Amino acid sequence: MFARALPSFFTIGNLFLGIISIILAVQSEWQYAAIMVIIGMLLDGLDGRVARMLNTQSEFGKELDSLSDVISFGVAPALIMYVAVLKEYDIWGWIITAVFPICGALRLARFNVQPGIPGYFIGLPITAAGGVLATMALYSDLVQRPMLVLGMLLLSYLMISQIKYPNFKKIGIPRSSVWMAPLMLVLVAIIAVRYPEQFPKVVFVPLALYAFYGLMKKSILKRRREDLEEPVEE
Repeated sequence: MFARALPSFFTIGNLFLGIISIILAVQSEWQYAAIMVIIGMLLDGLDGRVARMLNTQSEFGKELDSLSDVISFGVAPALIMYVAVLKEYDIWGWIITAVFPICGALRLARFNVQPGIPGYFIGLPITAAGGVLATMALYSDLVQRPMLVLGMLLLSYLMISQIKYPNFKKIGIPRSSVWMAPLMLVLVAIIAVRYPEQFPKVVFVPLALYAFYGLMKKSILKRRREDLEEPVEE
């Protein structure tokens, strides 16, 4: 019984951190709100792996995971960006804030009903998009705000796009290493609390590279196709 419920505990933990992130964002604690999203990403990565390892996958767990992701990686990061940047844009700020979680919900709905390509996601996963957005908001004092708004809209588009992204969720965890997962979570939490300003900014770099990987790959493939279709001059 406990084994069947264990993946759901990770999912509920992710949802809990998403709600805490929203509360912290409202209180203008952007750094800690972003940290909650990052730790939620780790929990989100564990629930599916643990379910596959214990062979306890279920439709209930799948739906719970999607609902949690909308809150933790859709609403929470959008609200962080709203408090940090978008509230100055009045009604346009409201609209742009709403667009991100809406695109995230569409991305999850498509993922749940359409079989994807083995080893790939179709469209940027909401987990990665939310992580990028939550940490990107912390650069509001270094980057011009219109650039951050464009970045948010680009992330929204990437989620509903047809661009392929590598799927690392299929990488399993050996049974002998399961006990290390809670220790890793505790270690990450300690580092995040000790360095609340630097930690989320550092995490932004690999997340952003993953987000733009698919975009760069698509442009390279498009250029190659154009080169192949270009007629040879006599």
